[in-house]
Amino acid sequence: MDKNIRIAIIGGGPAGLSAGMYLEQKGYENYVIYEKTDHVGGKCHSPSWQGKRYEMGAIMGVPSYYAVHDVELFAGVTHDGPKLHRTYRLPNGKVDHRFDKKLWNIPHLLKLKKQIKKFGEILETKYKGYDICGHRGVSEGRYEGFAVTPGREPVSGVNPNLKDLALPFKKFVELNGVPLVQEIWVQPFTSFGYGYFDEIPAAYVLKYLDFQTMMNFVNVNLWTWKEGTQSIYEACNAKLKHPAILNAAISKIVRGKKVEITVNGKKEEFDKVIITTPLQVGTINNPVAQGLDSYLDVNEEERELFSKIDYERYDTMAYITNPEAYPEASFYVVDNMTPETLGHGMVFYMRWGNEPEQPLVSYVLRKHKDAGESVEQYKARPELGYEETKQIVLADLQKLGIPPKKEAGKDKIIYEFQAYYFPHVFSEDYANGWYEKVEAMQGKNNTYYAGEIMSFGDMDETIEYSRDLINRFF
Repeated sequence: MDKNIRIAIIGGGPAGLSAGMYLEQKGYENYVIYEKTDHVGGKCHSPSWQGKRYEMGAIMGVPSYYAVHDVELFAGVTHDGPKLHRTYRLPNGKVDHRFDKKLWNIPHLLKLKKQIKKFGEILETKYKGYDICGHRGVSEGRYEGFAVTPGREPVSGVNPNLKDLALPFKKFVELNGVPLVQEIWVQPFTSFGYGYFDEIPAAYVLKYLDFQTMMNFVNVNLWTWKEGTQSIYEACNAKLKHPAILNAAISKIVRGKKVEITVNGKKEEFDKVIITTPLQVGTINNPVAQGLDSYLDVNEEERELFSKIDYERYDTMAYITNPEAYPEASFYVVDNMTPETLGHGMVFYMRWGNEPEQPLVSYVLRKHKDAGESVEQYKARPELGYEETKQIVLADLQKLGIPPKKEAGKDKIIYEFQAYYFPHVFSEDYANGWYEKVEAMQGKNNTYYAGEIMSFGDMDETIEYSRDLINRFF
């Protein structure tokens, strides 16, 4: 492809910025990144409180985040943040001892350990290729992409067993005789807003929490950034030859021999467009997202496929509690990570140890696809309302003994964040080749699709997919 073509990248989150980075590294320098907000980073969002940054979105990484490390090297930053710790509590605030090595708990922990080991062996053998970035070929029983290794060498192969990854994760682990592993995988999955194991295809769970990554979580072998996860992308943006244009309001994209984009009322012409923003069409009940068809000349094929996308209603709230109430560390409430406890706080996060008067952040989900419910029924059913859920969480905080501090009679809540979170498709559409159909559209109408939906909604997978896309098509 001609290295001088003009390329538009829609979105200044990890996917869009890394697409610009990888294009530069391949010699494509005639690109423009458009970001509709006043900052880069997307859900890697790190506001400041009393001179220190805290997290409203992505919290951490692990040593197997090789794509994030690409950005670190490019931007000249490193994972220099506070060491994280975790504890467990019951919904009533008491310590949860379920993972303690106490005499009464040893038999269950041994059984759990045995199933985790078995699961690792099954993934590496029966499901070889399960952890490759992206989903192309999986529903057809094949894999193609980059290995999850420091060298990330290209790999491909045929493995009919990969079709099992379309099953909900709960059915997948039951099929393989390791149901107990859900007790461990649920902690960085459901609590971090990625839905419930009875509804989400195993492919998503395992693209994010491949065995290597999961063991890093288990062993608390984690990366953080002193200036917050957003600082990675701020630094990346500053190093790009063409930093993102902020406050870029795109009202129309029309595609033909060229791609005409109307941004802030002015028409610009491009040869190609890479879309990293939400691909979902139609009305989206979210304050930070809009349907793709609100500005793109969506064709029938795109509408048919992108109408099948759903997302998680996942909200975070930062608040200040009284100094004597601060927990000793961030903690999980595992009992609240079930469909039956939808709307309750699942994890409560503090970034800086032993420092009262820092924000605590709560995390909550507001919708679940029930058993036997069709996708159409699910989408038509109302979700829990944001304000309703907020009151549930505030009641949870009272029970947990960490209520918001009162100022002038009001709760000291300093930030509320409603993200468009974890776009995905459900098992039936996954099994019917949704990803293969979308991948077959790459490049048509001078359009390329990247971002969360194309792999998974964490920062490493979105960056890795941008790398994969640029390597394949540019």
